Order: sequence, then structure tokens, then C-alpha cells
Amino acid sequence: MSSSELREIIYKYALQNAVKHDGKAEAGPVMSKIIAERPELRSNAKEIVKIVKEIIDQVNSLTLEQQIAEIETKYPELLEEKKHEEKKKILPPLPNVKGQVVTRFAPNPDGPLHLGNARAAILSYEYAKMYNGKFILRFDDTDPKVKRPILDAYDWIKEDLKWLGIKWEQELYASERLEVYYKYARYLIEKGHAYVDTCDSSTFKKFRDSRGKMREPECLHRSSSPESNLELFEKMLEGMFKEGEAVVRLKTNLMDPDPSQIDWVMLRIIDTTKNPHPRVGSKYYVWPTYNFASIIDDHELGVTHILRAKEHMSNTEKQRYISEYMGWEFPEVLQFGRLKLEGFMMSKSKIRGMLEKGANRDDPRLPTLAGLRRRGILPDTIKDVIIDVGVKVTDATISFENIAAINRKKLDPVAKRIMFIKDGEEFAIELPQTLKAKIPLIPSKQEEVDRTIIVNSGDKILIESIDAEDGSILRLMELCNVRVDKRNRKLVFHSKTLDEAKKVNARIVQWVKSDEKVPVIVEKAERDDIKIINGYAERIVKDLEIDEIVQFYRFGFVRVDKKDGNMVSVIFSHD
Repeated sequence: MSSSELREIIYKYALQNAVKHDGKAEAGPVMSKIIAERPELRSNAKEIVKIVKEIIDQVNSLTLEQQIAEIETKYPELLEEKKHEEKKKILPPLPNVKGQVVTRFAPNPDGPLHLGNARAAILSYEYAKMYNGKFILRFDDTDPKVKRPILDAYDWIKEDLKWLGIKWEQELYASERLEVYYKYARYLIEKGHAYVDTCDSSTFKKFRDSRGKMREPECLHRSSSPESNLELFEKMLEGMFKEGEAVVRLKTNLMDPDPSQIDWVMLRIIDTTKNPHPRVGSKYYVWPTYNFASIIDDHELGVTHILRAKEHMSNTEKQRYISEYMGWEFPEVLQFGRLKLEGFMMSKSKIRGMLEKGANRDDPRLPTLAGLRRRGILPDTIKDVIIDVGVKVTDATISFENIAAINRKKLDPVAKRIMFIKDGEEFAIELPQTLKAKIPLIPSKQEEVDRTIIVNSGDKILIESIDAEDGSILRLMELCNVRVDKRNRKLVFHSKTLDEAKKVNARIVQWVKSDEKVPVIVEKAERDDIKIINGYAERIVKDLEIDEIVQFYRFGFVRVDKKDGNMVSVIFSHD
């Protein structure tokens, strides 16, 4: 094999490995590919490794889009191979599908949606769509005191679901269905399945913990007649008891090893004159608990399959009691583990705390859907992440790097590429003649969209300080190759072509004409902080639309957040 043939093979596999790993090839996998194709080279591995490392340095100096362009031009079969490797993951079939599949998402509107609670929405919707079924949005807003709904959160949730492409056929609010819950409460009391407890909490706890051995306190009314309990319930509705003085309990198994299952509370009094509900004010005084309202609505709505976190396992068992007393068929329940996101706060209470301190729900530090959207994460990326995790009982951990990798694959073919300089240094360029740089805005659509930048000798050029090493030869992207003269603050013309740049291992760098520079502010989320990066971009950045996601060369993807006169503000997405 000739030296040129060997270098060609190495170059091919170095490009493939680089594209597969976000622009950075590694020697080991490249060597493996070469030996697999040409086993006879194994005996010369030590010599070949040196050439591999040299060519990898050359390939890694290219931008990812340049690497892709090289593969598209010279080795398109490698891209086809990559397509075959990628298989879209689908959800497993639902159990016990008998007729129309009906699913629902029942958020408590006490805060914005984040990745954790959006999981149930995405899975429920995707299953309904898979079976041509029905998807329902039900607001579980029956706690105006402890988990008090936020009025704006109703619209936040609907906005986030629409952004995800989720459509619902029916929308309802539990807070507007209290009369329905009262009707079922009366029925259960009439049948002797429920009763009004007027004891204080410590008295009931002693009774519960005795597992039926303690004599029933008179205040409990567990053994009282349905008529007597109905009378007490009507007094609750009429406001004759204060908050904490009476609750409606469901009769369950007093011997249950789980104390939370024993005679759990169906309805309780909440003084809405002190804690008015944001939608219905102080109209109601007696409020259903989550478990009571949920099972009733699931039955009335014809829900067939429920997808919920395994932390609700005990709630599922509580709701089964109601279903059995009423003679209803219980929906199929699919439980999944917790979703942990590395580098983000996932606690709803912590998120709410930040909001109360003045942070917006679209703060890019937050794992809220609004925060991820503002950060430039695509809705399809969120859906792919959730579907990839699927319905697993075990807990799952997703790092932001996972999300970024999926997002990057979706953005790479469509995002515009812009030259941006941070920590820049200014140099005068010396050229033998006026040059034109014709730079594709979107490398995969080179013939459709590009821009031309005209550079004259003597023009001032910004490059990054890290690239401005005295005496080094650089390739100014799509323009020419120059030598850095730091002492005289000049970029001296060296040669014109990319091939000439490769011969001297010239690093390819982005640049900005000083007289066309546009100031750019980058906000970068770093855990609990926001880092501000100031820099300059080329003129075309002013033509970008708000919400457009682009890639700054050798910096990363950003989303255009604001435009103020000649200033553009962006949010950093990821590398």
C-alpha cells in the first residue's frame, strides 16, 4: 500500500470518528477501523499510530460542519452507515387494551412543568396517539392551602404542552367539580363505606395504630348509622365545623400494615376565607383529597390507562378501595421511577422558591420546560429523551450532556453558523489583493444559503486571543491563511487555499471584521449562577430572529433572546 493510500484511509476513518463524537476523533477507534479493513497492516501498527495521530490533529482542527462537509463530498457512504446505526426507540405496547385507549395528564398547577412531571404528560399523550385514543388534560387543583394553585400556572402548563406538540381533546378543572365529589361522598356514606370523623388527629392516630384493638372513640362515628353520618356531612357543607374539626374518611382494612391506607381522608375542611382558591375563591368550604377526586374523575372520563410515578403506588391502592365499593373497573396503572437530572434542581419546592424570590419560570438555570425552551432545547429533544427512558420502574438519570447530544444532532443539519469572537484581539490584515470569503450559513445547504464578506488589505480583523500566538499560521475561515505578527499587530498573508493550510497544520479559526462587528451578550447557565460573556459577532447576527437557534463557530449553540438596537443578547445552549 502506498503512503498516500494509507493516509487516505486514515483520513476517512478519522473524519467518521470525529463526526460521531462531536468533532473530536480519537486514535484508538480509528486504528481499530484501519486494522479491520487492512489486517496486513497490524505488523506496522507502531509506525501507523504516529501517522494516525498527525492526521487526527489535522481533522480535529476542522469544525464539525467542515468535517461533515468533507464526508459528504468524499465519503457519503459513511453517512449512510451512520443512518442505519440510528434506530428510533418506540414505547412498548400497553397491557390489556380492550377498546378505545383513554389517558390523562393531571397536573397540580402550583408551579411550571419541568422534565420530571412532563414525563407523565408525554408518555400519556404518546400512548393515546399510538392507539388512536383520547388524551385528557385535567387540572388537579383541589388544595387551596398546602399546594395552592398559582393562577398563571394553568396557562403556563397549557403553553408548555402546546410547545411539546401535545393536543388534548378535553380539558377540565377539579376545582369546578366539587358538587360531583359531594354526590359520590353522600353515596359512599349512605352505603356505610364512609363516615365523618370529628376527633382530633391524635385521637384518630391512637385508634388507627391500635389496629382495631382500641375501643372506638365517640367522636369518630365509624360505627354510627349512615343517617347520622349524612347529617354530619351536611353540617360540614353548611360551615358548622371549623377547619380541622371534621373530615370524611373512607372505611378500609384496620389491619393494613401500611398506616396511611387505614381509613384515609376523602374530604376535609379548608377555610377559603383565609385561603381563597385562585379560580373559585371562597365558594367552597369542603375540599376532596387527591385520591378521592382522581378516582372519580378517572371513572367519569373513562380513563383506561394511567401513567404515574411509582411514588404514587400507595395512592393507587387507596383509590382501589373506592373503585371496589363503587363496582367500577379499575384502570390499568403503569408506574415509572423517578427521573433525576444531573446538574439541575428537580425539586418542585426549590423551583417554586426561586420563583418566589423573583426568578422567572424560563430562567435557563431551571429544568422547567420554559427554561429549557429558552436555553434552545427543542421540543422533539425533550420527547426523544422521555421516550428513550420509557416506562421503567427503576429510577433513571439523565445528564444535561445527554440532552445536549440529542439536541445537537437535530440542530446540526439546520442551524445557521455564525462567527463570534470572545476575548478578541484586533489586527490589521496584509493582503496582496482584495479577497472574498463566501461562507455557507448552513453547511448542509451550501448552494442555497451563504454570505459573502469582502476583505481589503489594511482592514482590521478580530480573532480570539487564544488563537493569536505570535508567529503561528492560521486559516481565517473561508478567506485565506495568515501569519500572526503580534509585535506589529498584523495578520500577514501566507497562502490562499485549504490544502495549503493543511500542509502547515494551520488551525482554522473564526474571525470578524472590526468595522462590521456587532456586540453580543451571552448568558450561560452554570448550575446556580448565570455567567455573562461579552463578545462580537459578524454583521449577519443582526438579521437573526428572536428564538432562532444558531451555532457560534468553536463556541456552541445559542438561542437569540433579545435584540436592542445594535446589541444582540443570546442564551448559551450547549457545545
